[in-house]
Amino acid sequence: MSTAVLVTGGAGFIGSHTSKRLARAGYEPVVYDNLVNGNRWAVKWGPFVEGDLADPAILRRVLREYSIQAVIHFAAYAYVGESMRAAGKYFANNVINTLNLLEAMRETGVKNIVFSSSCATYGIPSRLPIGESEPQSPISPYGETKLMAEKALRWYGEVHGFRWAALRYFNAAGADPEGEIGEHHDPETHLIPLVIQAALGQRPEVEVFGTDYPTPDGTALRDYIHVNDLADAHVKALEHLLAGGEPAPFNLGTGSGHSVLDVIRAVERLSGREVPMRTSPRREGDPAVLVADPARAGRVLGWKPRFTELSGIVQTAWAWHARPAVPLAAPAPGPANGVAAR
Repeated sequence: MSTAVLVTGGAGFIGSHTSKRLARAGYEPVVYDNLVNGNRWAVKWGPFVEGDLADPAILRRVLREYSIQAVIHFAAYAYVGESMRAAGKYFANNVINTLNLLEAMRETGVKNIVFSSSCATYGIPSRLPIGESEPQSPISPYGETKLMAEKALRWYGEVHGFRWAALRYFNAAGADPEGEIGEHHDPETHLIPLVIQAALGQRPEVEVFGTDYPTPDGTALRDYIHVNDLADAHVKALEHLLAGGEPAPFNLGTGSGHSVLDVIRAVERLSGREVPMRTSPRREGDPAVLVADPARAGRVLGWKPRFTELSGIVQTAWAWHARPAVPLAAPAPGPANGVAAR
């Protein structure tokens, strides 16, 4: 019998790619998602439970019914800009609901958890590239909620014997190279899809926030990490914990930074189309440069990103977004993907 892993937020962008990778590795991903931001059509590799982390009773029942052995926790609100306007919404969902999950795990004896954290916990870094020992001083409510969840994990480890890994990843991008799943947000806020949509004429222009940063071209610099590489890291972190590995945080990135204009030029080269753009002032909560030092993940987890060039990441995203228009319908209900709870 395969090991059952609860994937909260498994109908989302990174969660769905990780579910596919889990299934390929011989695990049974049990997706738990309220579909507020997730997509039902992205659940293809295991049972689906439509539920909310605010409902501990359903959580406890699912953990018991599916004999869950570990949790990969993605479910969260993840928009820095929105968090600057609606802090309470972020603390309620990202912190309180994470505590609901941890308590349900404690009550049912599940003690292995891989947590989807963020480089936003670092705030403005004092050195680059950013290592895990860099001080964590968030500059947005979103980053603060991720840091608070990390602290809860550490104390559940100290007090209740939880084994945890906090994966602090940088800018998730790209799409499944096999074309089965990809990024689909409404509204879309990630740079690469926004640039692609502008190139395709699906939006009038892409907005560039800030051209006066202390970077080579004045636009913000980010470390773009392919979603398949993130999925692989989650599986490796899970296996690290199941084998008795020590709890720890891990940065996930390529170690290379690319500016907003780099991304625009990469899409233009790939598509042969000019990308219309408009410049605007900087956004609150946006550091000038965020680049990872992923050495610990390589050393401890044996993880190494395969997509190390921006062009390769952009190519998979382009293939997904530029594909012929097809309805993104939910799979037909059945034993592997039927709704188990509401």
